[in-house]
Amino acid sequence: MSLRRLGGIDLWVEEGEKADGPTLLLMHGLSGTGGIWDGLKPIVKENWPGRWLIPDMRGHGRSAHSAIYGIASHATDMAALAEGANDLYLAGHSMGGLVGILLASGWYGVSPKAVVTTGVKVDWSEEEYAGIAKLIDMPVRWFDTEEEARERFVLVTGLKGITDPNSAFAGTGVVEQDGKWRLAADNRAAMVAYASTHDIYAAAQAPITLAAGEHDRMVSASDLKTLDPAARELPGLGHNSHVEDPHSFWELIAEIAGISQ
Repeated sequence: MSLRRLGGIDLWVEEGEKADGPTLLLMHGLSGTGGIWDGLKPIVKENWPGRWLIPDMRGHGRSAHSAIYGIASHATDMAALAEGANDLYLAGHSMGGLVGILLASGWYGVSPKAVVTTGVKVDWSEEEYAGIAKLIDMPVRWFDTEEEARERFVLVTGLKGITDPNSAFAGTGVVEQDGKWRLAADNRAAMVAYASTHDIYAAAQAPITLAAGEHDRMVSASDLKTLDPAARELPGLGHNSHVEDPHSFWELIAEIAGISQ
């Protein structure tokens, strides 16, 4: 685990490696952190045959804030992180999945073998865009206790009732300053919502696996099938399917990477 200077900004990155095999880059969603992969990480450590990378993206978790948060900025950061990687595979949730699809365009100097996603939002309503604009302009909310901040973090990441606020993951999403606590994520990072999923998907040059939980309130498998009729529905799961059932998400990664189960 370390901070690295990538794309002109300090990003927190965790990585592991076995032999000279393929590279797997896992990318979290909006407001999250790399810690959201904690349930999947033991499976990756045991089964992935090469190197793996888990960053906190700019403006999130333990990484630095920035003046710019467009989807292309994240793609630039992730391309720098993956530079020189052997047989690169990308996996991402929501925002992270869209970054992976954008990297599949080949415009950022990397050529992933394939991209696996869950919960990538396809279209935004006017009401949702209004909510995004409000979030971007919202001042930092301070909490008197770490417990309150952790509970808020779990709520905004859609993990209330799924993830314990006392977990190590929840600790990665909050910051203390002068005796007060706030969420680590920069509200302005929500500007990634202004990217067009349709246009980004159309530019992809690598195989893309689209998936959504059966009970995902952000995006449905039917929505995803407007992009790819082969989009998957993950039975019984919600927007954070990779947290609710890490094994199901791993099966998608293993399938696309040709790893025997």
